[in-house]
Amino acid sequence: QVHLVESGGGSVQSGGSLRLSCAASELTYPSYCMGWFRQAPGKRREAVALINGAGSTHYADSVKGRFTISQANRQSELYLQMDGLKSEDTAMYYCAAARQTNFDGYCFQPGVYDFWGKGTQVIVSS
Repeated sequence: QVHLVESGGGSVQSGGSLRLSCAASELTYPSYCMGWFRQAPGKRREAVALINGAGSTHYADSVKGRFTISQANRQSELYLQMDGLKSEDTAMYYCAAARQTNFDGYCFQPGVYDFWGKGTQVIVSS
């Protein structure tokens, strides 16, 4: 079982920056899909940024150009650099993972993610 632990959340002013981290353990499979999701109160959970084992990425339109996802140490470390934060970014942010298949684009299907962290809160105030 993949174990994921997020950190780095907090409260920031609009226009500020924040970097979220995810520590992944028990990564026994050769390659994983990794991603960041978020959920605001009363809203559905949405994919924010996704990355596959080769480093290809996908971003939600709402964060494109402001957020950057990255990974290191054989995917045991996942990061989300958030710049130009807006009040609309306020949400619980979750680290997620899935075993990667050979199907191109597999990691960019939000429904495939089945390992989840407990989340870290991000609050953007104006």
